[in-house]
Amino acid sequence: MKVLVVDDDVVSRMVLMHLIDSCGTFDIVEAEDGADAWEQLENGLRPAICFCDLRMPRLSGMELLRRVKGDAALSAMPLVLVSSATDRDTVQHATQSGAAGYIVKPFQADQVRLHLGAYLDQDGDGYAHLAEAPRETEQRLGINGARLLVYLAGFQSQLTAASGALDALMARGEQDEARATVDRLQLGCATLGLNGAAAALGSFAPGALRSEALQPVLADVVRAVVHQAALVRRHAPPV
Repeated sequence: MKVLVVDDDVVSRMVLMHLIDSCGTFDIVEAEDGADAWEQLENGLRPAICFCDLRMPRLSGMELLRRVKGDAALSAMPLVLVSSATDRDTVQHATQSGAAGYIVKPFQADQVRLHLGAYLDQDGDGYAHLAEAPRETEQRLGINGARLLVYLAGFQSQLTAASGALDALMARGEQDEARATVDRLQLGCATLGLNGAAAALGSFAPGALRSEALQPVLADVVRAVVHQAALVRRHAPPV
């Protein structure tokens, strides 16, 4: 599976490539800036996901994001923006423009893994998590398996977008707003029957949120969501 890494700073690019490589087996393609990335995409490159620096010469991350979202052949590709900027306006503008997530530099492996969760082999390592059986969740919510898959996919997108936003909030010391975001994610887990994930998000003491502790938990929550979706598909009746 191809992953595109775009950054004009060669050191940042190499660090991010190393972190991606540490998460699993991926075919990593690099681009030295947005213009280089766009040229490769125009020439037929079709990565499953793209990690892109926000501020670059020639073509910025936001400009590349706009081009990707405006191209029917590329618009479904998740593009995760990477930046050292932590101000709220920048993070909100990125997510509102269609970014699949926002990673704050200096990034950690758990932040990267969070966005790669959907592409990791969940069954090959004997992974298990504490959750309702999908049929129980469907009955409790009064929905079918197809609708539950939609909910799980939407929640996964919410989790990945929240990762960068939470990093920015904690970097600014905005503990109350970070806590409110975590509480919303915990409620989402409980609603979808992800009991272990809900308990993990609820384990942080008031005022004690720290990125280095929270990001691994978020990565595990994404893993639980992806695994639960696989269970739904496995037991879905044939069409």
